[in-house]
Amino acid sequence: MVITRYDLSRTELADLLEGEPNYRVDQVWEGLHSQHRDPADLTNIPKKLRSAIESLLPAALTPLREVSADNGTTIKNLWQLSDGHLIESVLMHYRDRSTVCVSSQAGCAMACSFCATGQVGFDRHLTTGEIVEQVIRASQHSVDKRVSNVVFMGMGEPLANFDNVWSAIERINTDIGIGARKITVSTVGIIPGIERLSQQKLPVSLAVSLHSANDKTRNHLAPINRTYPLRKLAECLQNYKRARNRRISFEWAMMSEVNDTDEAARELAAFARPLNAHVNLIPLNPTPGYATSPSGPEAIVHFRDLLDSFGVNTTIRSNRGTDIDAACGQLRAEQAVAFSKRPKR
Repeated sequence: MVITRYDLSRTELADLLEGEPNYRVDQVWEGLHSQHRDPADLTNIPKKLRSAIESLLPAALTPLREVSADNGTTIKNLWQLSDGHLIESVLMHYRDRSTVCVSSQAGCAMACSFCATGQVGFDRHLTTGEIVEQVIRASQHSVDKRVSNVVFMGMGEPLANFDNVWSAIERINTDIGIGARKITVSTVGIIPGIERLSQQKLPVSLAVSLHSANDKTRNHLAPINRTYPLRKLAECLQNYKRARNRRISFEWAMMSEVNDTDEAARELAAFARPLNAHVNLIPLNPTPGYATSPSGPEAIVHFRDLLDSFGVNTTIRSNRGTDIDAACGQLRAEQAVAFSKRPKR
């Protein structure tokens, strides 16, 4: 597999640049990470060395498509990796922050029924460098507003690729300079991964893609629930909360007559209250492979009000980029269809 620009550690970069003084290695490392520069733009190092770095350490991500929505505040990118696999990232500008949503895998093996990525299947884990480069590219794009937050809510299950994801988080925090509390890891409920996360030093945030607090319904929506059912997940999250003393968030994609009923609200409240968890209600982004309709605005407000009455802190998240297929995996699926329709030579 090709070693790309952000795959190397600082020590490995020093080995690659053997013979160069330490300050030169520092200039290259800091230029690539904290200054978000491409090798050709490292004007404080000799041109010959710039060319050598560009040749030895190619970029991991080749841009295939960029689309924007919400008056330019949501920008979605489709990238091709060195082996041809496709991934997506999304840059979202808000009044008080700029957030990049990154992928951790090419595809996903979790097979969640409503998820465009899950419908396509799993290709492979992303390397540390492929994850880090998504943040760098977003930072390069966001020239007027610094990228302040990173969420691992793109393609893939982050905790199924724990080692590379955690290595990327350390790099994003230490070398790019984004605070650990501004980094959120989302999981569908991989208990061994949550247990490992609870043992790490950096105080990142944890979000659980819950979507149902009923085992029968969740088995259908997120088949991993058959391996890690709600009872075991709740126990794991209690242990996580004791170890980290950090608030847990639940993601809840609102699906009409599936998880937006009064009974679903009661089940969610019973699950969330003992954990003092925060609930994010997300209007479902429709995907071609899932026929269920999103809940309407009135149903979402009613669901929120019910949760509030049950003592659960709840937020309705604004839906970004529906008109640009912002649900993770949709651009990739669309591109794959385009590839398949090309005439054979």
